Amino acid sequence: MSGPDLSLLARGGPMLLVLAGLAVLAVTVFVERLLFLHRGQIRAREFLEGIRNILAKRRLVEALTVCEETPGPVAAVVKVALLHAGEPEEKLRFRVQEAALLELPLLERRIGALGAIAQVSPLVGILGTVLGMAGTFQAFEQGGNYAMAAGLSRGMWQALLATGGGLLVGIPALVAHHFLSARVRAITHDLEWSGNEILRYLVTEYQGAGVAAGGTGEGSR
Repeated sequence: MSGPDLSLLARGGPMLLVLAGLAVLAVTVFVERLLFLHRGQIRAREFLEGIRNILAKRRLVEALTVCEETPGPVAAVVKVALLHAGEPEEKLRFRVQEAALLELPLLERRIGALGAIAQVSPLVGILGTVLGMAGTFQAFEQGGNYAMAAGLSRGMWQALLATGGGLLVGIPALVAHHFLSARVRAITHDLEWSGNEILRYLVTEYQGAGVAAGGTGEGSR
């Protein structure tokens, strides 16, 4: 079984080298973002349930420690909420929203580059096709009625390979962009849900339990 004919790459012209560079960049960005998002996506419901169980025992420091040891934006937002657990609802809500806004750009970082590569790659391929066809017509002009097949095929090969290369890079980059965007949307949903849930818990249960405990302590005196 023979391997791929690497000599075809040499016939693709300079635009094929540009496409090769875009392909390497796309793979690098995809792998880095995939690992980052995989690390940051946790089971939000289970994590928040554990935090609530710890807070029910009034162990705020332990809950903060769990947040620090848990990667991802959900834990970061919950940690900010816990750090301001004693503040009024409006201030606490502002802190949670501010923390969420700081986390979102980190999730979306460099994903737009994949979308750009998906759009640019076919255009680079078309440019290579135009250059290849220009080379073919130049061979016609120089050879006249006796244009050599080798001279004509050189431009045609460049045109076909450039078009194929542009699609070969652009299509996977587009799929990768949509895949990562879906992962970002899923994490963003968990982030918003967790922020609202921890806010509701701190205001309605945690702070209320603290006030009730304080009132009980004063009455016992």
